[in-house]
Amino acid sequence: MCNDHAFDLTRRGLFGLGAAAASTAFAGGFALPGEALADEAPAAPNDIDPDKALARLKEGNGRYTANQPANADFSVGRMARAGVQFPFAGLLSCADSRVSPELVFDQGPGELFVLRVAGNFVDGNGLASIEYGVAVLGIPLLVVLGHSNCGAVKATIDVIENGTELPGHLPDLVNALKPGVERALAKKPADPVDAATRENVLYNVETLTAATPIVADAVAAGRVKVVGAVYDIASGKVEFL
Repeated sequence: MCNDHAFDLTRRGLFGLGAAAASTAFAGGFALPGEALADEAPAAPNDIDPDKALARLKEGNGRYTANQPANADFSVGRMARAGVQFPFAGLLSCADSRVSPELVFDQGPGELFVLRVAGNFVDGNGLASIEYGVAVLGIPLLVVLGHSNCGAVKATIDVIENGTELPGHLPDLVNALKPGVERALAKKPADPVDAATRENVLYNVETLTAATPIVADAVAAGRVKVVGAVYDIASGKVEFL
């Protein structure tokens, strides 16, 4: 929260997500501006329709797969980004080293608010970060991004079908993925890994969409859209579900 957005809760109106509650939560360490600023402040760069944000991601992936990136000079805007950020999409992505959302969608620094965890699932800490992105940064689009040949999904299938015991904290990760993976396996798909990857994405889209009070209220108000997608590592293409 170390940027100007932390002082911007009232001006941005928290997208109508119960400003009083959110202001109380964040005001403990920050001074909020006067109400007069609400009418004077210009629209933020990321104050766009969720569908426009989605179109921007699709266009960026098209450039990536065609090997025609628009982002090459990352020094552009560096000084401006030092004090403020206006990401237009939040990505819940897998931690897999072959998946880099900024590259996959051909977006520069400050454009995407990215959370990464093996298996791209929602937990308490991740949800809090997403809520910050929605309520404070004004993100209009949330994407749960799975990918082909996901090791976390494979491990979960192995545990479910073969009773494999995993070391360390890996069982916690598997337990987080089980709901979506089990839903896929119950349908006896021809390709269990692909089916489980998709169902895991869809399950977490449902989880985010229903996450009260911030995300669910934003979705209900039409301020935010939550979508799922799967990235094919071999082709570079992203399929939105």
